[in-house]
Amino acid sequence: MWDKPQALRQLANTLLGVSLLLVLFGAVHYTVHLPVFSLNAVQLVSSPQRVDIEQIEEIVHNELTGNFFTVDLEGTRKSFEKLPWVRRVSVRRLFPWRLEVEMEEQVALASWNGTELVNTHGEVFTAECDWVTPETSGTHRPPPCGESGQLLPRFIGQPDTAAEVTRMYKVFGDQLAPLKQAVVQISLSPRHAWQLRLDSGMVLELGREQAQERLARFVSVYPYSLASMSRTVQYVDLRYSNGFAAYLPGGMSSGQARQG
Repeated sequence: MWDKPQALRQLANTLLGVSLLLVLFGAVHYTVHLPVFSLNAVQLVSSPQRVDIEQIEEIVHNELTGNFFTVDLEGTRKSFEKLPWVRRVSVRRLFPWRLEVEMEEQVALASWNGTELVNTHGEVFTAECDWVTPETSGTHRPPPCGESGQLLPRFIGQPDTAAEVTRMYKVFGDQLAPLKQAVVQISLSPRHAWQLRLDSGMVLELGREQAQERLARFVSVYPYSLASMSRTVQYVDLRYSNGFAAYLPGGMSSGQARQG
């Protein structure tokens, strides 16, 4: 090979190219590890309402590693998303030494089977909270479950039905709006039968089929049939093809109201 000038030139060019790459790599490595690029601040887009600021600081101090260029954005995002009351997080770099964290918090819509919570997207999540508004001050208590401390409605259903129950909660609530009554409990049985409990204490049995049509029929006749009764109706069975049966306190039936 030593007597072949062309081969020697190719070898020299290759070695020169490799050397330049190594020098370039070393320069880049040195530059990105300069102290000026050390992470000095984590900036939150908005102040957290429910997420514990101390838990955020703990992640920043204990789990955030690397500098502006080497920090693991995906790992950082996942660490923040493990915190209670956090639904979604996005993390981006702000040159030359900051991270910006945008945190979407969970908004509890209802309790789920008495042990978990459902957010406004119909997703089940777990978080520590007070089910009622704290009545005492000066003591450390978790935040109330509902916005502004209001009591949450109760959702009861089978696994993987939270999104459907959430959707129907709004549908049924809109139908009941003319009566100025709200749903405080909605249940979906294993046989896919719907039951509502209203803030007046009345229970509406809708059954499995034509639940919206049955509720619409009830809303249309309620002002003329049940609203004027001297005693509050306790339970209404709407699973009839042309009417419903209303039951008074003590289990006494008021008979079946039929539409002509």
